[in-house]
Amino acid sequence: MAFAAYRRVFPLLRIPFSVYLMPVFWFGLSALREPLSLWRAVGVFVVLHVLAYPASNGYNSYYDRDEGSIGGLRQPPKVAPELLHLVWLFDVLAIVGASLLSVAFAGWVAVYLLISKAYSYEGIRLKKYPIISTLVVVLFQGAFTFLMTQVGVGAPAAAIQAPDNLLLALVSTLFLCGSYPLTQVYQHQEDRQRGDQTLSLLLGIRGTFVFAALGLLAGAAVLAAAYIKREETQNLLLFLVATGPVVWLFSRWVWQVWRNPAAADFEHTMRMNQVSSLCLSAAFVAMLLFRHYHLLRF
Repeated sequence: MAFAAYRRVFPLLRIPFSVYLMPVFWFGLSALREPLSLWRAVGVFVVLHVLAYPASNGYNSYYDRDEGSIGGLRQPPKVAPELLHLVWLFDVLAIVGASLLSVAFAGWVAVYLLISKAYSYEGIRLKKYPIISTLVVVLFQGAFTFLMTQVGVGAPAAAIQAPDNLLLALVSTLFLCGSYPLTQVYQHQEDRQRGDQTLSLLLGIRGTFVFAALGLLAGAAVLAAAYIKREETQNLLLFLVATGPVVWLFSRWVWQVWRNPAAADFEHTMRMNQVSSLCLSAAFVAMLLFRHYHLLRF
């Protein structure tokens, strides 16, 4: 009986949804010029995408108690106390797993998990404050995760702290700044009912798309400047080719929303997340392979 209760709430961890956060992981790896340890990279991936992100997703669901569609789940199951048990288990496994790679990486993961709790926890609930919550999300899911990935794979401190690497970390935050409000655009009614003043709710539907376009454009511009500075025009070309479908899909979605605001719905949002995540991941994986295919070691 207890097992059945845990099985019912397990989908709220939304492990498949963590795929949408993969681009930052691949981006962080692709920025490193040093040889990579494959087993460490796999370990970092498991800690972040199989343990830490699902723990954050589950904790957010526990306090949001969504009845409508949420990221990765069209019809989420009802929240139960067992969900919080799974969250604590995944938290512990994430920190223990991270500590097997390095104490420093475990510290970064612990900070990430604590911040994600502050975002949702009813006693703090940063989610109620549109500007603060946006800054927290884009910083910690962007630049912080970019650098955390590099710490996890054991990159030298000099490489992590290099100005051009920090510039790329900024790019990840700018991209998150553009994409994050889009994940809120279909939840205006539920957010309003809970008293959560999200950035998308503050901007309105059309304002959300304008803000997203500006954020993504700024990220692309800084990325181009960084790649040119690093003399990596091949990476810039790969990025432009891989993101072509994303630009087309986003432009088409904007056109549909301008004609009918109802197009800012769950289906379009998930499709945008899927396509952008896969295209960006493909671009950064290609960059990684071109740079490191002869440098990978176990």
